[in-house]
Amino acid sequence: MPLSHLPTPTRLFPLSTLSVALLMAAAPLAHADTSDQQLQTVTVTAAPEAARAQQRTVVNSSSPIDIISNDALVKTGRAELSEAIAKLLPSFTFGTNIAGFNSTTRPLSNRGMGPEYTLVLVNGKRRHLGAAIQNGSTDNSGANVVDIDMIPISSIDHIEVLKDAAAARYGSDAVAGVVNIILKSQDSGGHIETSYGELFTGQGASKKIAADEGFKLGDNGGFIHLSADARKRDYAQWDGKADSTVIAYNDPAKQAAWDRVAIKNGDPELKAYNLGYNAELPLDGATLYSFSTYGERKAVIQNYYRFPNGTASVPEIFPDGYYPVNNLRDIDYQFVFGGKGDVGGWNYDLSTSYGRDTLKYSSELNLNPSLGTDSPTSFNNLATFRSDQWVNNLDFSRRFENPFNLGVPVTVSTGLEHKWERFSTFAGSADSYETGTYNAATGAQATVIIRPGDEVDLIRNTYASYLDLGFDLTDRWYADVAARVEHYDDYSGNKLGLKFNSRYKLTDTVAVRGTIGTGVRAPSLTQVGYTTTDSRVNTDVNGNVVPATTRLTPSDSALAQALGGGALKPEKSQNVGLGITWQPAPRTSVTADAYVVDVQNRIALTSAIYDHGNGAINSILAAQGVTAGTWVDYYTNAFDTRTRGLDVVADHTTPFGEFGDVRWSAAFNYNKTTITNAKDTPASLADAGVTLVGRNREGDLTDALPKTKWILGANWKVGNWNTNLSTTRYGSVSTLAVNETGDRSFGAKWITDLDIAYTFFDHLTVSVGGSNIFDVRPDKNAVYSSLGLAPYGNPPFYPGGGSWYTKLAYDF
Repeated sequence: MPLSHLPTPTRLFPLSTLSVALLMAAAPLAHADTSDQQLQTVTVTAAPEAARAQQRTVVNSSSPIDIISNDALVKTGRAELSEAIAKLLPSFTFGTNIAGFNSTTRPLSNRGMGPEYTLVLVNGKRRHLGAAIQNGSTDNSGANVVDIDMIPISSIDHIEVLKDAAAARYGSDAVAGVVNIILKSQDSGGHIETSYGELFTGQGASKKIAADEGFKLGDNGGFIHLSADARKRDYAQWDGKADSTVIAYNDPAKQAAWDRVAIKNGDPELKAYNLGYNAELPLDGATLYSFSTYGERKAVIQNYYRFPNGTASVPEIFPDGYYPVNNLRDIDYQFVFGGKGDVGGWNYDLSTSYGRDTLKYSSELNLNPSLGTDSPTSFNNLATFRSDQWVNNLDFSRRFENPFNLGVPVTVSTGLEHKWERFSTFAGSADSYETGTYNAATGAQATVIIRPGDEVDLIRNTYASYLDLGFDLTDRWYADVAARVEHYDDYSGNKLGLKFNSRYKLTDTVAVRGTIGTGVRAPSLTQVGYTTTDSRVNTDVNGNVVPATTRLTPSDSALAQALGGGALKPEKSQNVGLGITWQPAPRTSVTADAYVVDVQNRIALTSAIYDHGNGAINSILAAQGVTAGTWVDYYTNAFDTRTRGLDVVADHTTPFGEFGDVRWSAAFNYNKTTITNAKDTPASLADAGVTLVGRNREGDLTDALPKTKWILGANWKVGNWNTNLSTTRYGSVSTLAVNETGDRSFGAKWITDLDIAYTFFDHLTVSVGGSNIFDVRPDKNAVYSSLGLAPYGNPPFYPGGGSWYTKLAYDF
């Protein structure tokens, strides 16, 4: 039996041993820079954590690194972790997908590159991927990415963000950078807080309680730090009402009495809790460590109204129609165990990590209309998605003062990694997808359904080794060279990533830095094989949202090949960065970093392929045994892209004596993606009037995210008062349709947040604040919908308007 198909625990040890044995000879290895403050351990920084966490940006680093403290995170108000990071860093954007089964997972994108291009670490160790698929709103990449909202904010000491090419050091998914979440490590004391808030509209009430505490472990400096939080958020929506052209009832009296609410998309009702621990135990000559998180999230997701006079109704069951409700249960956990120490003058770190995320969908107040009066009204099992990841690392580092008589100190870092990952889907119950004899729509409504023929079980092993050499060439000049070799067992050949990085101090206060890097990213398992058929809605060539039965098929399936598809190729990237840093005084710093990122073979979802009335597509579908009228899409290597940008971060503290200190901050990001090459539409589709990868998919990359973003802030501390004011300007965005007539643009907006806190008795802190305190909304310029759907389109910030909150915290 092949190793890849052994039961997971049985397979781990032989695979780990095999990966080390295979890669020892190749030995490209890792990076640690003791002269510069770089992400290390593989990322825990060289300087003491307490000092580092106070810095906004790291000036004396050869790469752009930002630091986000826990205090800054919690002052972002009602935001969850991913939204909080986007509120603090201008190069990051927060997904605002507020429709359907994707609406609970809203990952981060860095430098406009999509979440799959930013690696997430916890304490320097790779975080496992979530099971949700990026499909909807402005991200149709199909990747499954890390869901950092499953990490309790109460467990976080600070976050280090490397905004630079890092694929050659950390892995092929670090094209745009690395987010390293550092957990709290105090061995005493703790914190407990509770908060309540809601939108200015009175919707979306949010309640949260969080606590953490540290304890000593042993007598040699060991610790265990425990964290937990629980939160509940109520449903909120901002759709319009259906206009007078919409007829929901054949009965005039009922039609006149209808409240015209045809859409209930928005923020789902949410209940979640997260747990975590971080522990270390020093022993003779070594330190054992472990950390873990566990989270559960339940969501109730609203949908379109199924009219009583429509094809999705069974009047005998729901005489007044119904709003289907999707229920989601998400269970996520990760465990990390390891040891570190010194052997023969080398620092070593050996670790193993296992993580799993499972999504299970069910539904109530629903029907499979084709079953007629025999249809159930609830479906306990529609689909299950699961993502597993097991990672084993062995890392070494050592500083040599004058190796081989080179005359300069050299820091050598090296390591091996084996990663096993698996993506699986499990079919729902037959009554959710079977076709009955009733003349109506087939399948449970407004849901994603996995049928037995759509189930997948995909496994991949990746073996990697890396070498990183850091040279202190002079007191003013540092240079670093890194190489990484990766081998995927489902792709032939070895993938090589390279990086050169350097920093030179022009004066005692001014330095220049730069990076050149390359990387190769294999398609995510979800991009390779995810398959489903759903009975929700899709977007036509003019940008209109219409009912559709849509089949997502693997790119190399017979159906996809008949429609121009083929096996996916790995993506290749090249990065160039150049920056300048200035620190004229200890309280003042300015950094500016420009970058260019090229990606070849970039993966995207095709535009919807459906018959335009001439029968050509239906003929192809019939030949593949697919029902006429079905819409089809698949993932393809759609584009070559170039992303150009600039990050500027400035930080200054002004002392006002008895009036306290004010810390001023300003951050700016310019980011523009252009398409340098696009995949051609096959002649068979072009003749049918179909565009394979249309302007709508191009617009997801080039126009859907703001090209500019400003964040201006001031934090004023005087006595026991702490006031934090920030305002963010989001540049204009556009939504493109396949046909230009469907294009829509949305203007730039300023969003202002305020937090005021007072501390009593040095321990008890009361806070009040607001997010978007001026209740700014996106422009109402979406494609006209007679149902009132999504008047704000897909904005780059939360469309629900302003909110307020109050918070009570106790430190002990």
